[in-house]
Amino acid sequence: MSFIYEKGGNYMVKQQFSISINAPKEKVWHTMLDLDTYKIWTEPFSPGSSYEGDWTEGSKILFVSPDENGKMSGMLSYIKENRPYEFISIENKGIVKEGKEITTGEEAEEYAGSLENYTFKEMDSKTEVIVDLSGPGEIDEELKQYFQDSWQKALQKLKQLAE
Repeated sequence: MSFIYEKGGNYMVKQQFSISINAPKEKVWHTMLDLDTYKIWTEPFSPGSSYEGDWTEGSKILFVSPDENGKMSGMLSYIKENRPYEFISIENKGIVKEGKEITTGEEAEEYAGSLENYTFKEMDSKTEVIVDLSGPGEIDEELKQYFQDSWQKALQKLKQLAE
């Protein structure tokens, strides 16, 4: 994990995760983004993980799972860029809390502007998936460890599903 100092005194937090999968990039892409398999590989982040919306560039997409009260909560995002089978960029704009979209206030602003970028590189019938996370602000050790553990487990599940 690296920290980059930016103009204005803000810090940019960056994390990167990757895995090599023995499958063509088209198969890995669909395994990662199709709803049925998405629900399986994202389970390490939160039981019942899902999304509402689609992966079309410019479209809104909600990444949600049931909270302790059974209400859908998660991230309110937009697809910033989509180059099929090569790259997809997701920009977080706020949160979903108890089924409501929230784009203002301290809790929403904590995530607004953060990016999740997925790069797919195929070589010799294997695909390397590179996940780059970046966002403004600071990240505490507990959250850093959560991402480290969750992404490692999630990418292993993705590998199993795609192979």
